[in-house]
Formats: sequence, C-alpha cells, structure tokens
Amino acid sequence: MSLRLSPPRHHRFPGCPRRDAIPGLDSTARIRFQSPSVLLYTTPGPLMEADGRPATASAAAMEKKEMKDGVAKEVVRLERESVIPILKPKLVMKLAYLIERDNDRAEFMKLCRRVEYTIRAWYLLQFEDLMQLYALFDPVNGEKSLEQQSMTTDEIETLELNFLTYLFQIMEKSNFKLLSDEEYEVAQSGQYLLNLPIKVDESKVDHKLLTRYFKEHPHDNLPAFADKYIIFRRGIGIDQTTDYFFMEKVDVIISRVWRSLLRVTRIDRLFSKKRAISKKDTKKTDEINEDVEEPDLYVERIRLEKMELSVKNLLRKMTIQEPTFERMIVVYRRASTESKPDRGIFVKHFKHIPMADMELVLPEKKNPSLTPMDWVKFLISAVIGLVTLVGSLEMPKADIWVVIAILSGVMGYCAKIYFTFQANMVAYQNLITKSMYDKQLDSGKGTILHLCDDVIQQEVKEVIVSYYILMEQGKATIQDLDLRCEQLIKEEFGVECNFDVVDAVKKLEKLGIVSRDSIGRILCVPLKRANEVIGTTTEELVIRAQQAPAGP
Repeated sequence: MSLRLSPPRHHRFPGCPRRDAIPGLDSTARIRFQSPSVLLYTTPGPLMEADGRPATASAAAMEKKEMKDGVAKEVVRLERESVIPILKPKLVMKLAYLIERDNDRAEFMKLCRRVEYTIRAWYLLQFEDLMQLYALFDPVNGEKSLEQQSMTTDEIETLELNFLTYLFQIMEKSNFKLLSDEEYEVAQSGQYLLNLPIKVDESKVDHKLLTRYFKEHPHDNLPAFADKYIIFRRGIGIDQTTDYFFMEKVDVIISRVWRSLLRVTRIDRLFSKKRAISKKDTKKTDEINEDVEEPDLYVERIRLEKMELSVKNLLRKMTIQEPTFERMIVVYRRASTESKPDRGIFVKHFKHIPMADMELVLPEKKNPSLTPMDWVKFLISAVIGLVTLVGSLEMPKADIWVVIAILSGVMGYCAKIYFTFQANMVAYQNLITKSMYDKQLDSGKGTILHLCDDVIQQEVKEVIVSYYILMEQGKATIQDLDLRCEQLIKEEFGVECNFDVVDAVKKLEKLGIVSRDSIGRILCVPLKRANEVIGTTTEELVIRAQQAPAGP
C-alpha cells in the first residue's frame, strides 16, 4: 500500500473549485438574527413534497409567531441547497420517457451510462487514496495498520491532515455544510422529544488534530467547538409527533415558574452577561445577501414551550412539529495520552435529526442530569420530611421513639428518592442509546463509502439534467440554463433545488460534449456524436465480455 506524505493539492476533486470561488458555500453569511428570540432561516413553498420526500434546504433565520391549538407557531425560513433529491434511476427513466423518438431514447440511455462510468473513473484514484488513508485511522483496525507501516510521528501527522483534506473535499462535493455557531444556537433554542440537558465531556475529546488542520486550512465562520469535533449537515425535513405529553407539560410549567423566580429575585442578571458575550460575534453576519433572490421554503416549528397554560391544553393530545437535519456527519477523535496516543478518527453518520434534539449526535456525552420534574420531587420530599421532623421536635412531650421513627422514615424516603434518581439516570441513558441506534445510519468505513457514491450520483445527475435541457431546448446562457434546469426538476418531479449550473457545465466541457458560440452561449453536440466523443468505456467492454458466449 503506497501512501502520499505530501498534501494532496494536486488531487483536488474534478470540477471542484477552490473554496473561496464557490458561491453560497458559506451558508452562515446569509443568517441574521432579528431579535433575541429568533430561531432560524426561511423560504416560500411547501417543505414536504406530495409523496412525503423532504425538501432540501440549509438553515437560514427568521421567526414569526401565531397561535394554533393553544401553541405558538414559529415560522422558519429555509434556504434551498444544491442537492438534487431524486434517485438517479428515476431521473434517467423520466427524462428518457420525455424523448419522443425511440432511437434518440436509446442513445440517451447509453449516454447516461457512459457519463456515469466516466465520472466514476475520474474519482477512482481519489477514492482509493481516501480509503487507504482511512484504513490507517480506523478506530477498529487502524492501530495495527499503522504499526505495519513503521512511520515516524511527523509522517503520521501528515497523513492525518491529508485524510481530513480529502474528507472536506468529498463533503463539499456532496453538498454538506459545516454547522455554524448560529445554526447550533438556533437549533438549541428549544426542546422537542429529548428533553434532557446533554453536554459533551470535553476531557474525553481530542483538541489537537482539528486545531492543526484548521491552522493549515483556514475556514470562515468556524463554530466554537471546531477544535474538538466538527458537524456536517445537509438537507431539511420535518418531524411531527402527537401525544398527551403529560410529564413534558409539567416540566414546561416548572421551568416557567423557575424562570419567573429568577426574574423576580433578579438572579437571572448574573447569567445575562455570559449570554451577551456568546452572541457578540453574530454581528458579523447580520446582513442578508441581497444579490441572490431565490424562492424560499417555510416550515412551522411547534413546541410545548410555547403552549398556553390552560386545563384544556394540559389534558388533551397535542401535535408538536420540528424541522430536521436530514443528514448529519460528526468527525472527532477521542482524547489520549502522549505515551499511548490514540490515532483513531471517528466518522459517524446520522439521519432525520430534529434540530432541537441535536444533542443526540454530540460525541462522548456526559451522563444526562435530572429534569426539572425530578428536582421538584426531590425538593418537595425534602421539605415535607424536614417540616415533619421539626414539628415533632417542637412538641412539648416529644417521645424519643416517635422522633426516631419519624427520622428513620424520612431517611428511608430520602434513600428511596436517591435510588429512584439512579433508576431515572439509567432510563435516560437508555433513551439516548435507543435514540442514537434509531438515528445512526453508519459509521467509519461505511460512511466513507456512502459519501463516495453520493458524490458520483450528484455529479451524474447534474450532467444528465443540464445536457437534456441543452438537447431539447437548444443553446442557452449560463443563467438561462440554470433557470431551465430548476424549472425542469420542479415541473417533472415536484422538487425545488438550487441547481449548481457552473459545476455542471464544467463537467460537460470536460466530457467534450458541449461548446460555446461567439457570444458565450452553451450548446451541446448531438446525442450520437456525444456517445462517440465519450467512447466505449471499460465497463461496457467488461459487460460485453461477460455476455459473450463461452468458447468451445
């Protein structure tokens, strides 16, 4: 196994422009906070398609409130992403069906296959390097692989940065975005189903690897936790749950009473300075980019925290709703000692994560603390026990045996409360474990392979759609082609997306099946000629050899 020690700059993914040349890559530049209670970013049109598919979008920022069934709705605006959320076979078959002539339809199907085979070949070397590098840092078997290589510490650290460089490139081509501080704060501004205070145990997470990487590869608007772990997200969906939520409603009431007490006693002022410091840097992104005017998506965020206090609301079923990050990928390394360093890099892939329950994906979580309801039970029990004990002692003829009996009862009840707390802690940990099991798609090598295939699928779909538009509607400017591709996807598939036309045209030009006229308009070569230009691929030769009859 041969490994490069030099930074893989010459191995930039095909058609992948430099980070500073990618329009809209930094989604946080479009976020603004209009008030302290603002939640997210938004856009017009339904979030969910008719067949239940989630629309893709990246979080952007605004909040509007109105009442619905006793719960305040928060309308969230979402910015569309450059992901085509259509399966490639469905896309190809639908576009082929729209072609009238049988000969042209057959040529188009052949072209689609050759485009995919060619793009796979483009990425083959990069993906092989990526998988070889990850084999060294796989948390399961990576240590043995490193021992066999007999490399120095400097060489290993160079390979670590090479792996992260490849990983960031593949994330970029798969249209994943780094989760920003603003998006994290917006997501954590409410609760959904997992009403537990969960935090990362920073002593168990490595701080050195990502710090070295971002020092050599600076990024704009990095989140505060970027030295410990990074979170990528892509796509926006929606999740609804209907239930009575009795305990959750009691927790909400207790939290409101507690906040009221803090305001009355003015204790909350002690924490206001810390919050102001944490939001100081959000002024850097308080303007919306006016250059890009695109239709928006709107979704309602319905939470119990906004519930009106009434007997009717406490006793009836309610439907709560929360936007979800359709895909999230977390990358981190566990902390280790210098004498025995742990080189494993964890790459975990999650699906359908409600924004308010995003703590699920955090690495190396601390044991969850108790809920407000648990603390109320403890305080009430302690007060009742103390009042009973003090009252018995103040009796003029207090019997020592009665006092001992009361004291024993109070101590026994406190012990019961303690063990109940311990059982609750175990139940909460089991809840987190079950939720992670349900939401985790894959990890490690499986996630890397999934990303590699996802890059190819997106690239192929971009090429097929853009070529089909040029073939059917003739030459077009880059702006017209962008608009026509988005219209085609919306009209034929009922899905909206921000088509990455610049990247699609670069790939078409690299394939040699488009050209430009004297005024810069793009035109494609005929179908048959396009197949001739690409030529017979290795995959086609292999298929022919397999289908050929065996010799005598």
